[in-house]
Amino acid sequence: METIKIKYFSDEIEKLRYIDGKSDWIDLRAAKDFGLKKGEFALVPLGVGMQLPKGYEAHVVPRSSTFKNFGIIQTNHMGVIDYTYCGDNDQWFMPCLAVRDTEIHVNDRICQFRIMENQPAITFDEVEHLDAPDRGGFGSTGKN
Repeated sequence: METIKIKYFSDEIEKLRYIDGKSDWIDLRAAKDFGLKKGEFALVPLGVGMQLPKGYEAHVVPRSSTFKNFGIIQTNHMGVIDYTYCGDNDQWFMPCLAVRDTEIHVNDRICQFRIMENQPAITFDEVEHLDAPDRGGFGSTGKN
């Protein structure tokens, strides 16, 4: 099990915890109250900063209920926080765009994260043909 140093920027949010057996994603909470009008952008502070192990990064995404409950979308769709973002003032934020008038309150669970190992170094081998069958389309269905 990895141990990660964490700094809390707010004493109002619930402490992070890993719930074994449920999911390997960990919920993050708003550390400030926000009222947003439709079309407004905000960087929602998440009240935490972490010192990730070298060679790891955090992937931050909305929870499945975030859009339904708050009417916001994460503007970068998936945030990637690398291990070098670990200074004493490097608080994590969620960039949000409101698609309807909404309110977000301290301690609302608005996004989640997981720690991932960095991609290994790779090289590309340019070829004329790939050795797999052609599925002839777009996405997993193979249909246009």
